[in-house]
Amino acid sequence: MTKLVWEQDFLNSTTGLKLWNIREGNDLLDHGGNPVYPGWGNGEQQFYTGHSGNLYISEAGLNLCARREAIETDGRRFAYTSARLDTRGHFSFCCGKLVVRAKLPVGQGLWPAIWLLPQDEAYGPWPASGEIDILEAKGRLPRHIAGTLHYGPDLDHKVVEEFTYELEGGTINEFRDYALEWDAGSIRWLVDGHCFAERRLQQGVMPFDKPFYLLLNLAVGGWYDNAAVDEAALPAVMTVSGIRLYQ
Repeated sequence: MTKLVWEQDFLNSTTGLKLWNIREGNDLLDHGGNPVYPGWGNGEQQFYTGHSGNLYISEAGLNLCARREAIETDGRRFAYTSARLDTRGHFSFCCGKLVVRAKLPVGQGLWPAIWLLPQDEAYGPWPASGEIDILEAKGRLPRHIAGTLHYGPDLDHKVVEEFTYELEGGTINEFRDYALEWDAGSIRWLVDGHCFAERRLQQGVMPFDKPFYLLLNLAVGGWYDNAAVDEAALPAVMTVSGIRLYQ
């Protein structure tokens, strides 16, 4: 996994978002664009937008900003806005080493994530075709990170395997390299070059042999930490300076 095959260098002023889909709203949608679950299926409280206050590129990189901002739509009110984007239909991969250099916000109720979903649901709807979470963090716990696999035949029999790690020094509010090493036999999670978890893959049981696309988002609230939002932490920014895939 030494050849660089795909890169998004957000420190380069010519790198834009042409390979990204900017998602909006508060509803998890099916592939036809129809609402399936509110709160993106996770009880998230924010309304995602593509506005410049929520999603912008600066000298530091690509920024996803969560704000205290009231929005009312379709009779529903939201107190927060933020950003979510993905590469579905533009970029996906199966196996390789993906490195995302990012700085994450600190504050109770913040939920930044770097993750992967299947480009084509070859094994059926979630969770049957899998989900790979490269990085999730709880803003309330600034030294803790997690990587997770989701799979299983259906919702009633879903499998969630979470691997947590406590940073030896510093916090998530510093630029770090969050990486996933994925081959036919295993998936490994790394931070700043240190492998903190590995899961051997079981053929025929686990669906991680198809191309997955990349997602970035900064949620406010939600079941992952299930803690009250500290509005004093807003606005809060998740910054991604670069993404590299090696194969």
